[in-house]
Amino acid sequence: MASVVLALAIAFGTAGCGFFAPQATTKHYDASDGVSGNVGQIDVRNAIIVTDTTNGTVGNLVVTLVNNDTKSHRIQIEAGDSAASTAYVTVQPGEVKQLGTEPKASTGNVLLSNFSALPGSLYPVFFQYADNTGVQLKVPVLDGQLPEYQSLVPPSIVPSQG
Repeated sequence: MASVVLALAIAFGTAGCGFFAPQATTKHYDASDGVSGNVGQIDVRNAIIVTDTTNGTVGNLVVTLVNNDTKSHRIQIEAGDSAASTAYVTVQPGEVKQLGTEPKASTGNVLLSNFSALPGSLYPVFFQYADNTGVQLKVPVLDGQLPEYQSLVPPSIVPSQG
């Protein structure tokens, strides 16, 4: 009987530390180069801007938008200090929408024209919908020098959205 009590005491004593110690897996963090934020029921995840270092006049916003609501939302995305760089994206209920993964396609992108930020800098991007308080993120600007970002480099001229 004493050996059973001793075994239980050792088991609880060594396994019990998980009850008191903070668990890193329960905390959200940005595991990649991008930044994240929340607007109401919309999660903005892993936002980066990829540009071409040779021309550097177009930026490709690469971001994942997650709609945690039961209704669709039209997200306003405003880049920089100018309302001229405003785009609107609709995210359906429960949808995980990725933008910028195919920058040469005619849809599914937020391409920033007259983009002059250099790789390594941070660029302000504002996300908002309806009457929810928006969030401004300082989005990292990257280039295509790393292999994982080469396919995300935008065209040197923004294609017409007609």
